Amino acid sequence: MPEGHTIHRLAADLGERFGGRPVRASSPQGRFAAGAARVDGRTLGGADAHGKHLFLGFPGFPGSGDPAGGDWIHIHLGLYGGFTQGDGPPPAPVGQIRLRLATEEAPRVYADLRGPSTCELITDEGRRAVGERLGPDPLRADADPGRAWARISRSRTTIAALLMDQKVVAGVGNVYRAEVLFRHGIDPYRPGKDLTRAEWDTIWADLVELMREGVRNNRIDTVRPEHTPEAMNRPPRVDDHGGEVYVYRRAGMPCHLCGERVRTAPLAARNLFWCPACQKG
Repeated sequence: MPEGHTIHRLAADLGERFGGRPVRASSPQGRFAAGAARVDGRTLGGADAHGKHLFLGFPGFPGSGDPAGGDWIHIHLGLYGGFTQGDGPPPAPVGQIRLRLATEEAPRVYADLRGPSTCELITDEGRRAVGERLGPDPLRADADPGRAWARISRSRTTIAALLMDQKVVAGVGNVYRAEVLFRHGIDPYRPGKDLTRAEWDTIWADLVELMREGVRNNRIDTVRPEHTPEAMNRPPRVDDHGGEVYVYRRAGMPCHLCGERVRTAPLAARNLFWCPACQKG
């Protein structure tokens, strides 16, 4: 499942390509036909992201009499969803395209959405309701890390599980979860209530920087400059996910810092990765 930085990068890309332009919307698959018909021909006001949720905004439905109102296409990619983007006229639909967006005026561009877990049309009120269900997002300017701390500081649940709970922190996935805990030497099984506020503030600040870098580079890199392959004279990581990491998907391999074997175990429905020597505190 894409982590939050991917959704924010996607929102920026779609906003740049379609924002402020009339958009033709259709659902070749048919499962979003009514929603696509409602926004077809309207101008995309902008794209936004909160955690792993993407929102495409279409202000003011024509003839509604409410210029302040609007509609949002709410998308959650889930495990299998993804966008294909291209330039020029869209090709003939192939496969199960839930939503197709296209422009008719130059420069012509299109985007096809396949396999999302959620693709629905919601109102401004619905948009707010989704946001209220989610925790603060490290990539949003309006994020309040204190909201997350209020839940973490009272919880007996492990910090590793809390970081994956989108109601606590929105946008953090398995990679950022494992890597930020390693970077701060925190045992992933430590209960949230045993963290100090200073530790949480440091974790949050690190997530903000790491995830912003993920948006810029469109990949996850979490190793510090002194631990890169060049600095340590070690082979670079070879993995479909790309990026240099400390522990994620490195089970059984030696820790870059201490040489201890990286461990893995299921936690919160995902595989957790950590170094038992470096993450004692």
